[in-house]
Amino acid sequence: MDTLMHSDALSRFGYALSDSTRTQILLSLRSGPGYPSDLAEKIGVSRQILSNHLSCLRGCGLVVAVPEGRRARYELADPRIGQALDDLIGLVLAVDPATCPDADVDNCC
Repeated sequence: MDTLMHSDALSRFGYALSDSTRTQILLSLRSGPGYPSDLAEKIGVSRQILSNHLSCLRGCGLVVAVPEGRRARYELADPRIGQALDDLIGLVLAVDPATCPDADVDNCC
């Protein structure tokens, strides 16, 4: 891969993480698939807002929608995304532990 492709991939990932709602969605999906209504309730946003953010995450290639009858289940597009999130949280905590004083990866920031 060339540097331009790497830059584009990291920019998409960074854009996804630049919004706290999208970050919460990605962190929620680390533990397994989720349904929009459940994710909206868990994160505390309206279904419309959640839908807009899921659309963005699909566009970034980070989540996929799996049709289930009239519903859709969302999951990370690749399990390595969850691992990358865990690694990134660990790195941030290693560089600046005060960022997340409790150091609880699941509830960080």
